[in-house]
Amino acid sequence: MQKNVTLRLAPTESNNVDAIKRYVAAYAGVDSSKVSGYYTVKKSLDARSRQIWVNLTVSASIDEPFVGRPTIEFHFPDVRNALKKTVIVGAGPAGLFAALKLIESGIKPIIVERGKDVKSRRRDLAILNKEGIIHPDSNYCFGEGGAGTYSDGKLYTRSRKRGNTDRILNLFVHFGADESILYDAHPHIGTNKLPQIITAMREQILSSGGEIHFEQRLVDFTIENGKIKNAICASQQKFEADHFILATGHSARDIFELLHRKKIRIEAKPFALGVRVEHPQALIDSIQYHCFTRNQHLPPASYSLVEQVNEKGVFSFCMCPGGIIAPASTRDGELVVNGWSPSKRNNPYANSGIVVEAGIKDALLTFTDKRFSQGKRIDENDPLLLMKLQQLVEEKAFREGGGKFAAPASRLEDFTRGKTSSELPSCSYIPGLNPASLDRVLPPFIMERLQGGIKAFGKKMKGYLTNDAIVVATESRTSSPVRIPRDDQGLHHPEITNLYPCGEGAGYAGGIVSAAMDGEKIAELIAAFSGYFQDTQLINQTQR
Repeated sequence: MQKNVTLRLAPTESNNVDAIKRYVAAYAGVDSSKVSGYYTVKKSLDARSRQIWVNLTVSASIDEPFVGRPTIEFHFPDVRNALKKTVIVGAGPAGLFAALKLIESGIKPIIVERGKDVKSRRRDLAILNKEGIIHPDSNYCFGEGGAGTYSDGKLYTRSRKRGNTDRILNLFVHFGADESILYDAHPHIGTNKLPQIITAMREQILSSGGEIHFEQRLVDFTIENGKIKNAICASQQKFEADHFILATGHSARDIFELLHRKKIRIEAKPFALGVRVEHPQALIDSIQYHCFTRNQHLPPASYSLVEQVNEKGVFSFCMCPGGIIAPASTRDGELVVNGWSPSKRNNPYANSGIVVEAGIKDALLTFTDKRFSQGKRIDENDPLLLMKLQQLVEEKAFREGGGKFAAPASRLEDFTRGKTSSELPSCSYIPGLNPASLDRVLPPFIMERLQGGIKAFGKKMKGYLTNDAIVVATESRTSSPVRIPRDDQGLHHPEITNLYPCGEGAGYAGGIVSAAMDGEKIAELIAAFSGYFQDTQLINQTQR
């Protein structure tokens, strides 16, 4: 028989096959020789007390041959001669997963990507880190695989209602990810492994007859009778199709500006703004695991923190144990930082975004504060208002950093006291740091709440608030500051009936998995309403 068994194990036992078989046998009341094998269904860590436990659910074969983990089969037909075509603008997770779903549905995808392939993109990242020279279309945000490729590969999501999370994770495994992502409570691939997986996805799309065009930046649409006729790129090449999926990511400001210029409706959307905080990983381990030295059977420790300060949430975002802080800017003169971890999470530092939500009222107060922004004239109904706030802070960070993407920074305790650090500890950020007063970078409403939130975090995690930690500005690309609306059924743009806003850039996702699910959802809708799926139940489910 096949039986699911939930176990509570010490870390030293959690990877011991013989020990797990003995526990399963004891639970089932049989001799351990009767347990022919098992696979892991779910795995999580409970470190709330000094005795740390691993919660493990396994599916065991008892008194029968081991059947192994069920697999999902994926079939990608040849679509090179398909009657229907869809142009996808952007090769991030939303765009790639939309393309794969279209192929499964018999529709030919044509991906148009402003950046380079993952291999060429890596060279541009090296130049950015070492020389402070940025390629505006090939960087940590733009290029094959999108922002997620070189910024960690976390696959945890709370957006399970948006689509089939298990299918997305199984697709990653199909293209080369470790099967541990199917059962870990917080699945993670790692920046060092994601490029190979993205390459495998590209090869599948191309071998099935899809097209991928790199270094093709969208600059215009031709619109006739409420529909897009073609997409026009900077090279003057035009791409025609029946449908157009816009999956450009949260940093494609030129696309937001293009839509606004063409009077295609967009909306300002709140986003989170703050800093990256980096500690020695050993310090976070000692706090979270209540020990001096982390047990070799435990992963590098992480944390998740939230606090209400002056009626706004201050929270940790994209926490990277054993990670690195990287420059995530998309143009010269603006500074953004992000964090990532390799698959082993074995770097000596732990970093996390610590951010506060910024809304329209916050932007209005900031732009009218003459001390901070010289009292710039603004329009409170401008859909690009929050994007302009984001841009203002990034420009200030670049100036305070001193150029070439060096970042303004402060020791953590000094930051909470409003003090400029005289010198800084070592840090993972390669372009370098400059001690700075971060109230010159961050709006007052952000600065005050971050200071209060970090003090509260220090009470929750004894040892967190220390000058051995460092604050690096600025973390500002947490999500899109613009939403590109869909119609009442959540399908296409309400004004352009064959334009499908999709993923993080359109404001409908918040990470790799949710963006991938949104891409699949849009592809399913296009297939359904193109007559490829006649199942009314499927159409209704997809609309929800």
